[in-house]
This record gives sequence, C-alpha cells and structure tokens, in this order.
Amino acid sequence: MLDPAQNMAAQCLAHPAEQTAVIDLTGDVRRDVSYGELADMSDGLARALKARVAVGDRVGVLLSQSPWCAAAHLAIWKIGAISVPLFKLFKNDALRSRVSDAGIEIVLTDPEGAGLLGDLAEPWMVDRVGFAGAVVTMQAVDAVTAGVLIYTSGTTGSPKGALHGHRVLGGHLAGVSLSHDHLGQAGDCLWTPADWAWIGGLFDVLMPGLALGIPVVAARMEKFEAAGCADIIARGEVRNVFFPPTALRMLRAEGASLVGLRSVASGGEPLGAEMLAWGREALGVQINEFYGQTECNMTVSSCGADFPVRAGCIGKPVAGHDVQVVDGLGQVTAEEGDIAVRRGSPSMMLEYWNRPEATAEKFIGDWMLTGDRGVWEGAYLRFVGREDDVITSAGYRIGPAEIEDCLLTHPDVVTVGVVGKPDALRTEIVKAYVVLRDGAVEDAAGLQAYVKDRLASYSYPREIGFLEALPMTVTGKVIRKELKAMAVGESEK
Repeated sequence: MLDPAQNMAAQCLAHPAEQTAVIDLTGDVRRDVSYGELADMSDGLARALKARVAVGDRVGVLLSQSPWCAAAHLAIWKIGAISVPLFKLFKNDALRSRVSDAGIEIVLTDPEGAGLLGDLAEPWMVDRVGFAGAVVTMQAVDAVTAGVLIYTSGTTGSPKGALHGHRVLGGHLAGVSLSHDHLGQAGDCLWTPADWAWIGGLFDVLMPGLALGIPVVAARMEKFEAAGCADIIARGEVRNVFFPPTALRMLRAEGASLVGLRSVASGGEPLGAEMLAWGREALGVQINEFYGQTECNMTVSSCGADFPVRAGCIGKPVAGHDVQVVDGLGQVTAEEGDIAVRRGSPSMMLEYWNRPEATAEKFIGDWMLTGDRGVWEGAYLRFVGREDDVITSAGYRIGPAEIEDCLLTHPDVVTVGVVGKPDALRTEIVKAYVVLRDGAVEDAAGLQAYVKDRLASYSYPREIGFLEALPMTVTGKVIRKELKAMAVGESEK
C-alpha cells in the first residue's frame, strides 16, 4: 500500500525540528544543523526539482560530506525520484559511464563538482536554491518503490547499478545498531571518513543516523591521517565510528591512539586477530565487523555487547535477513560454499539497472549469491574469500584473507594483497603483494618464514612482490583483478 510515511525522506525527518541532525565540521566553525533546517533545505531543492523531474527519474548527487549532501537525497526522495550518488574521486570516464547508464540529466552538486561533471549532465548548485515556499508534499511509496541507484565499486567487471526500494533504509537499521553495540545510547554521535557516495557512508552511517535520531558528523579530510581523525572526533564529540579496514590499517601503521569512542564498526574486508587486538588497545573498544555489499547490505554483524567477537568471522546473521551457505545447486550446506541471502531481504536490491541477465545470474532459486565463500563455525559465519579470489594450489583451496591477516601482524607490513599465480605444477601458487612501512627492508624470505611459522605449510606465499601502493577502489578495497593480472603477466614471461 502506498504511504508517504514509507518514503525514506519521511523516515529520516520524523524527529523534533529543534533536534540536531547533522554536525557540520566542513568549515572553520562547527555548525549544528537541526532537523527543521534540514527539512527546509530539502524542501527548497524539492520545489526546484519538481519543475523538471518526474516520479522515477534519476537525479545525480555529486557532493562530499555536507548537510547539502543529505538534503539533496532527501529532496529527490520527497518527489518520488531516484537519487544516484556519485563520487568526486571519479574521473571523467567513470562519471560518464554512470551518468549515461542511469540516464541522468540533472546532477545536484557544488562548483567543484560542476567542474568535474563538465557537459555530462546539467549541474545544479545546491546552495543557490531558496528556502521560501510551501512545504513539499511527501510522495507516497511502498517498500519496493525505487528510491536510490547505487553503482558497485567495480572490483570485477564494469560497475552495475543496484536499484533499491524505499525499504532499504529500514533494512539497514538492525545491522547498524548491532555493529555499534546497540546504537542510540545517551551521547551517541556518528561519523565515518568514508565518502557518503558509497553505500557504506550513505546507508551505514548518514541515513540510519538520521532515521534513528543520532547526530551525524559531516567532515572532510584532504588526506586521511590519525591527527585529523582525532580532531574530528574531539570537535564533533563523536562516539561511534565506521572505519573501513583500510583506514584502520593506516591508523595502526601510524601508531594511532584515539580516545572517547564507545563503538567502532568495520566492514568491506575482514579483519584479523591482530587488528582486533590493536583496536582494543589503541581505540579502547572491541571492533565489530559487519558484512554486506551494494546489492544487499548489513546482513551479518558482530556485536561485542551481545556475544564474543571471533577473529576471522564476520559475525552472526542480523534479524530480518536469512543468510546461509549454499552449494553449487543452491542447497544449504554445512560445508564451505557460497554465502547467500534469501530473496526478499529488506536491504536487497530490486534489480540491476537495465541488466535483467545480470540480475538473473545473481540468483539461484530463492538465494541471492554474494560471490563470497564462507563456512559456518557454529552460529558464526567465517569469510573465506571472494569466489574469484580463492586459490587452488596442489589440491588445496586457500582463502587469501587468512594469509593477508597473518602478514599484517608483521611489524614491517602496512598492507597486503594475496592472489593466485598460475603454475604448471600446482595449478596456482600463492603470491603476496606487500607494501612495507617507510624504512623497512625488503625481505621476502623473512616474510615467508613468518607465515610458515603461523599457518598451514601449504598456504605460505611462494612468491612475494613489493609495491609502493596496492591498487584500490575509491572505497578502499583492494582491486584484486589488477593484482591477479600482474601475477598472470609475470607467469607468462
């Protein structure tokens, strides 16, 4: 049944007008933006958009963390259009592919974003829209009315647009709450260094914070570093942070120590025992890992307040999401298999935008295949690796995550990516690409011995390559296909 209250904008703005919604640290002076102000900002944008945009049209949002970024999405949803988050880190080709694929004609942005956009679409400067006028009537929707189109980060293949209904916000709330040891305690305040154009920033932090009435900090970091994090946490009175794994590893490499936090959540790639131990010491909290992807997010989570966190495991299924491990026929199995989520999960995409074949391939029977391999350890789900990343060597199936976690405990290693390299004898060998801390000496034999002493004898990296930096997506995930291509190229020489 269509109902204005189901609209994500209504879900986010259903709080007292005087209550703080966004703490804006993007300028020199902190500014607390109330729900009433945010509603006025979004109404102004919505009134302007209604003259040009119809229900179901796609509208781009090319903005960094700011109150205007939040208002832009809310305005688009208010009028029944579909918002499409866009990264300012995208180059012209990446923007062009998304704008073209989504059929975007208007992009809400600022002067910086307009320069990046060029002539790809019509840029609308958000801060030039007036507030005067009547309150915009909220468009009535149901759970599966399309509301947001989020493109995959593109670690494999070309990016695809995951189309989500207005149910997606509610589908995130239980997992977000668990990952922060029951978010909503007195004094809670959310922040993430992750861009709000990524599902991790938009639906793991910004929109759930607004919906739950938790103040969300908007801040910009030209360069991610520990001192900047500490400053934001202090000025914004932050108590709850979502740190992507890459950010945590960078903080650890700096020897960072952050105070005042009640909870730290992390997702995107698994953490190992060493990183969890470091979190307890340096951050003063038990890091809660969670699991999901653009197509279906926040389906599994740890919650240190409820049950012990287990290193190497990504937690337990979140209420409302039926998560299982299935075999190649789509049958539930107790063995290692494909991590899958039952069709109809509240945070599950409706479809890939204009890609019915890709949508069909994503499912087997009632199960959406995540493309990740996992195995149950009691009630805990252990992440083995991306299906494409699992290494087959001399008959053994080896997940790269365990090897990466082991190498990350070495004091000289900042970050690492592990892939399979083709080998005539073993099918594949384990190849590790390592970034060392400044001043460290390249010692492949030493790192090999380090892994041999800690893991199974067959899983140590038979080759180690040293790089200045790993190829990363804009969301901080290692682009394994590039490392794999490097390894394949080396094997062909």
